[in-house]
Amino acid sequence: MSETPLLLLSTPAELQAWREAQRRRGTPVHFVPTMGALHQGHQQLIRRAAEPRGAGQPTVLVSVYVNPLQFGPNEDLARYPRQLELDRQLAAQAGAAALWAPMTDDIYPAGQAEVTRLAPPASLIAGLCGASRPGHFEGVATVVVRLLALVRPERLLLGEKDWQQLVVLRRVVSDLGLPPTIEGCATVRQADGLALSSRNSYLNGAELQQAAALPRALRAAQAAATQSRDSAALVALVRRQLEAADLQIDYITLVAAHTLRPLPQLGPLALLAAAVHCGPARLIDHTFLMTRAPIVAIDGPAGAGKSTVTRAFARRMGLIYLDTGAMYRALTWWVQHRGVDPADGGAVAPLLQGLDLQLEADQTVRINGHDVTTAIRSPEVTAQVSTVAAHACVREALTAQQQAMGQRGGLVAEGRDIGTAVFPDAELKVFLTATVAERARRRAQDLRQRGFAVPELAELETQIAERDHSDSTRAVAPLQQAADAVELVTDGMAIDGVIQALVDLFRSRVPEDAWPQAQP
Repeated sequence: MSETPLLLLSTPAELQAWREAQRRRGTPVHFVPTMGALHQGHQQLIRRAAEPRGAGQPTVLVSVYVNPLQFGPNEDLARYPRQLELDRQLAAQAGAAALWAPMTDDIYPAGQAEVTRLAPPASLIAGLCGASRPGHFEGVATVVVRLLALVRPERLLLGEKDWQQLVVLRRVVSDLGLPPTIEGCATVRQADGLALSSRNSYLNGAELQQAAALPRALRAAQAAATQSRDSAALVALVRRQLEAADLQIDYITLVAAHTLRPLPQLGPLALLAAAVHCGPARLIDHTFLMTRAPIVAIDGPAGAGKSTVTRAFARRMGLIYLDTGAMYRALTWWVQHRGVDPADGGAVAPLLQGLDLQLEADQTVRINGHDVTTAIRSPEVTAQVSTVAAHACVREALTAQQQAMGQRGGLVAEGRDIGTAVFPDAELKVFLTATVAERARRRAQDLRQRGFAVPELAELETQIAERDHSDSTRAVAPLQQAADAVELVTDGMAIDGVIQALVDLFRSRVPEDAWPQAQP
């Protein structure tokens, strides 16, 4: 990374000229808004922002602006640390291309009293920090939307340390239909666990040691959550430890991570959050509590490319890949191998007794001792797999096996009824699809690469359309998009782009603080 001072933008004209230059070059702009007093947490955001996301090498813009609208009458606006030249150096070291330091008149040209203010949903700001900082999140939402209007970035990066702020801004951007993708990044901590914050600079050595009791108390509750799911008990444990450290408690609460509504018991993804006063500083922190590891269910019609992108996505997220389609293909191969009529459910049922079906880590597929990894991709198997899968006995047997695999979570499962029949409680459901023409083109390419004969595209399109009809009208577990699934149409998308879209969807449901990304 460069250690020379990066470009400093001060006026609206300078910002617009710089932004127009990026547009002409076709360079994606990734934006990291800050209030300055940069530290290693901000630098981690900048480094992440500089990573490509499948649309070319991005350029990173960092803003430094202390927004008066988000400070209350008795808060620390006047003494908030300001160190622009040092911020410029730290941003450059982390890989930023430019730093924008606007004046308040640039952000609110008509004055603060005349600006149109945004009001996020009351349910998201009634509790946690919103309860003790009235008007704070209205000020945050107003300034961020104003910054986005001026910068027009493709991606906005925010730290998960300010989780309520991240939830609020995701909702605001979604409700207003704004184009940037919001990416949350894991909290960066000191060796003793204290979350990095610009306000840590208010604390002396003794106070910093005292403040470390906050992450310790949350870690203790995380350990206790393996034995107790009771909200009151977990909150009481944190309270005892914070009071023992002589920290003044603002709040301790257990809420649903995305709705921020209080929870009496642990849910699939809960946020245990606290705010305390330590010396002159108000500090916030949290931990996420999960009753099991996350599950991603990827449904969609045949030929949509589910297997290819799901494997890569699973590796990137550190999740186990469960190829349910391979399970049905393997069974279809076994039915054919045994000379049984695939349409005869009564004849297929006995083959399920004592079935030994193995999906190995290297994607090898074995059934009753036979390595069928390649054979299950043949046109003969493809032509019959929908018929075999339609039998109730087959669906029941393989669904039970898949659900057993998913009891502990931590997996990505793909198939054609995963989100509706197998894992209806998955954290993320995606209906991955493409047009019939696009799937026929991909099928022809796959057959060619595997050395099989390639029919005319029109014939492949007919076969795919017929299979879609068969899968969607069968009596048992028909192909259909789950009501809470996100449709992802992949026509015109490169594989890397589809994978990144899945990563973004996953991160909108599962924070990095809860499930860190796998290391490359």
